[in-house]
This record gives sequence, structure tokens and C-alpha cells, in this order.
Amino acid sequence: MIEIDGPSPAQKIVPERPGYRVTNLWRTSPGDAIDAPDSIAEHRGVLPPPGGTVVRIVEWPAEPQDPAELRRLMDATFQLMYPDAHRDVQAGEHPGMHQTDTVDYAIVLEGEVVAIMDEGETVMRAGDVLIQRGTNHAWANRSGKPVKVAFILVDPTR
Repeated sequence: MIEIDGPSPAQKIVPERPGYRVTNLWRTSPGDAIDAPDSIAEHRGVLPPPGGTVVRIVEWPAEPQDPAELRRLMDATFQLMYPDAHRDVQAGEHPGMHQTDTVDYAIVLEGEVVAIMDEGETVMRAGDVLIQRGTNHAWANRSGKPVKVAFILVDPTR
């Protein structure tokens, strides 16, 4: 049986950041991930429920060259969309640095994005996959074109 065939009821935007859109698709909670009804419309923040998962697609435009403008956009995004992310941005770091205590699967669907870690960074293109496990990280779109990435976040607690 197909339960849903249409747009997600959980699309979110950041007014200060035109072109940035998060489409939350599905989430699970521990105990009844198979038969429980979807509760994605109630989802808030970046993290999945304790012991659960969340699946989302994030689309974002190229980031601005001006560091002050980039910081303003990152602050607005995290304040509105991801207040539960752990942020402790140090001088010289990308202003989008944050930590999620989850296992994250990131799959680039369209475009090009830079995955930034505490030590090092790598350019990812359509079809590339990154598995990130509870590390401090950021995403930078330096390509000049929009990017679309699917994320599956898994909370490791039981």
C-alpha cells in the first residue's frame, strides 16, 4: 500500500535565506517504526526523536562571499530551523559549524557541496555519500549553483 503520494506536509524555509528549503519526509520513534503512523508534521529541529530517525532533503543556494552576510544567514538558519544543534563556532571556522550526536547519512542528489569537518574538508558531487558520526561539521555551497542533499539522521540511543 502506498501511504502518501504528494508533497511533504513538513516543508520549511528561512525567510532571510531565499532558496533555502528543508523538506522533512519521515521520522520514526523507537518501538513501532513499522506500523506507527508518520509524525513528520510535528517534527521540530534537526535531531531525530531519541532512538529514532528522520529523513529530509535540504536545498540551498550558493553562499555569499561576504563573511558577515554568511554568518547572518547561518545564525538565522540555526535559530529558526535547528535550535537543537550544538553550536560552538570558533574564530576562523565556517559559521555553519555544528554537532549532531547522531549517525548521519548525507547523499548529494544535485549540485556540489563541501563537507567541512574539524580537520579537513572534501568536495561532494551528485551521487557522493558521506557518513558522519557525531562530529563537528558544516556544509558549504561554494559552487555558485543550488545544491540538494538527502539526509538520514539516526539517533544511536536505545
